[in-house]
Amino acid sequence: MSTSGKVAAAGVVAAIVLFWTIGFWPGLLVLIGVPTAAYLLLDSSQRRRLKHVARNRKQIGR
Repeated sequence: MSTSGKVAAAGVVAAIVLFWTIGFWPGLLVLIGVPTAAYLLLDSSQRRRLKHVARNRKQIGR
């Protein structure tokens, strides 16, 4: 299984556990809020590097 497949599977499992334990809307807020908060905590040079990596990854599949 590829790395992106593992991340997707972990996300689905996390969503199911969160929705089952704390409800749909709070679980959705956690699933969206945690990555957003992590991105916002990066400084500008780290954000640039992350955008550069994402842009190069898209070009690989041409």
